[in-house]
Amino acid sequence: MVLAIAESERVRGTTSPNPPVGCVILDESGKAVGFGATQPIGGPHAEVMALKEAGTKAQGGTAVVTLEPCAHHGRTPPCTEALTEAGIKHVIHAVSDPNPRAAGGAKVLSDSGITVESGLLEQEVSRGPLRAWLHYARTGRPHVTWKYAATLDGRTAAQDGTSQWISSEASRKEVHDMRAKLDAIVVGSGTVGKDNPALTARDADGIPLGRQPLPVVVGMSDLPPGAKLRNTALHLRTHVPDEVLAALAERGVVDVLLEGGPTLAGAFIRAGRVDRVLAYIAPALLGDGPAAVLGAGVSTITDAVRLTVEEVTMSGPDVRISAVPRT
Repeated sequence: MVLAIAESERVRGTTSPNPPVGCVILDESGKAVGFGATQPIGGPHAEVMALKEAGTKAQGGTAVVTLEPCAHHGRTPPCTEALTEAGIKHVIHAVSDPNPRAAGGAKVLSDSGITVESGLLEQEVSRGPLRAWLHYARTGRPHVTWKYAATLDGRTAAQDGTSQWISSEASRKEVHDMRAKLDAIVVGSGTVGKDNPALTARDADGIPLGRQPLPVVVGMSDLPPGAKLRNTALHLRTHVPDEVLAALAERGVVDVLLEGGPTLAGAFIRAGRVDRVLAYIAPALLGDGPAAVLGAGVSTITDAVRLTVEEVTMSGPDVRISAVPRT
């Protein structure tokens, strides 16, 4: 399953609105003989790719897959059919498919005489490559990660407005690598006017990576004539988070990174549309300067948005915190 998760991660960002699934085929002796991941929309699913590599060695073997194999006819035939025809005798999947149109694969396989197990490394898969798609399948909304960098005393810029660089080079590289696996990056029109971002995913030399997310600007104001995003971004003239997410869902966007300023972050938090917070905390103090969020709708401590910390790790000299709203 660890190998299947790695296959899933390898294609994350290339499959939306389909899930980035990973699959490993084991032969009868338990040796890995086929690896596969979901191809871009319209292409084969992970199971089909892994079976193709395994060939006749799949006969009597096991399929280990991150998501329950689909049982419906969509753009491609059902994966349950491919697994059955290949002679697979055992299927292990991490997560059951929450999409009612595609669910039921486990029962179809079981009815065909195939042994089916579920739940192996379910948490790792649900918090990993399939996190955004599972949210999208359950809610119909893109998954939103709010990412910000701040000092230990919570400042995202100095009093004079300068903010480059609060986070370390290691953190910035990590964010650029993450951007290349996302569907869209969202900022407010105020951030465009202030910082003139490009919202591209770049390598350590500043060269754009092969895959780029969709840049999205939210706000009523026209973009300045010299803005880097003027001719590349999707400009959504609204301040309503649900209208932003609906417009992105229509375009097949599943995984969104919110990188706007404190006002935009506050609007999404107030609307309950931040699904994950990713904070890079630098070991520095500024004393004065803007905070990470404004207007979140919290007026008293009892209204605080409480989070559950999933992970705390180091990113160079910075502390990276991943947290999700409590349910």
